[in-house]
Amino acid sequence: MTSLDLFKMDGRVALITGGTGGLGMVMAKSLAEAGAKVVITSRNQEKAVAAAETISQTIGSDALGLAAEVTDAEQVEAMVRSTVEAFGRVDVLINNAGINIRKPIEEYDEDSWDLVQNTNLKAPFLCSRAVAKLMKEQRYGRIINISSMLGAVALPERSAYCSSKGGVIQLTKVLALEFAKHNVTVNALCPGPIATELNTVVMNNPEANRFFIDNIAMGRWGSPEEISGAILFLASDASSFMTGSTLTVDGGWTAK
Repeated sequence: MTSLDLFKMDGRVALITGGTGGLGMVMAKSLAEAGAKVVITSRNQEKAVAAAETISQTIGSDALGLAAEVTDAEQVEAMVRSTVEAFGRVDVLINNAGINIRKPIEEYDEDSWDLVQNTNLKAPFLCSRAVAKLMKEQRYGRIINISSMLGAVALPERSAYCSSKGGVIQLTKVLALEFAKHNVTVNALCPGPIATELNTVVMNNPEANRFFIDNIAMGRWGSPEEISGAILFLASDASSFMTGSTLTVDGGWTAK
């Protein structure tokens, strides 16, 4: 076996929540190109199916699109059952679904707070719980929680987002300890300023955009494709002795 063989995903099944967005599709494409079968989920059935068809047609990999509200335990359990029915197993779970609502604390209503916390933190808990028994029984698994550099550092008007992403990092560490003896690793990927639809509102604001550019050591926003190598590393056997860790891809923001 060569070093490159460690990154091969032949025969593996990867389940990606929030898989129709910019980062989600990049992750699905990266794993499919490495040989994995991918399951892409979204609240919107049509978008999920279309994303899976795109993967199948462009890469030739088996792909399935499923509708699932990942903040609902019953739908999460059904999502995992459908994945197993289609492909027999779940080797990789990527908890990618996320949302950000930016408001000063005095303007932050409870509904907005709960939506961010449920999507960013409760959903990874529910999805990880749903695959726990399966991964333990098969003695193999990779759980990748998509946190953020804002799980470690803060910005104004992001109280719900920063706290939820910090919680994701702590959830990652706890699950890593619980799953380690079963050959299941749990790690967090922490993207920084990536040019996705989630950050459009910032990039379209000249003042806010300049603030970000000035604080990114590399002096530019990252592209979604620059996440692909990191996600493949965490999902493959290349990271087999890594668990409970955070991998930050932020152009140097948190190095300051």
